[in-house]
Amino acid sequence: MTTQPPTADTDEDTEVERLNADVCNVVGSVEKIGSKWKLIVLNDLRDGEKRFNELKRSTGASSYTLSRVLDDLEEEGFLENRKEFESPVASYYALTEKGSTLCPVFDALDEWGENWLE
Repeated sequence: MTTQPPTADTDEDTEVERLNADVCNVVGSVEKIGSKWKLIVLNDLRDGEKRFNELKRSTGASSYTLSRVLDDLEEEGFLENRKEFESPVASYYALTEKGSTLCPVFDALDEWGENWLE
């Protein structure tokens, strides 16, 4: 069996595969955090820990939507829910380390928006 030397097509295929892998990371990231409400909640929690009703007021989300989004973000490891069992029971939501790593991304998007959105 003889092996053939790499051709231009092989080099192009490798480059296309590398570019697709880069795109897949972008697409995968957007799929994790890209919904309107996930972005709003994650951005809102950049200022620190908030209770459910504080998030509801500051984001404008309905209770149902906010509850669903918070559950999804907690399950994906972007935020943590800390409960205090005082009367009344209070749930506090805060970004995890994973969630906090999104802050520079939000800063970059904010800057891009200032420059390019009217």
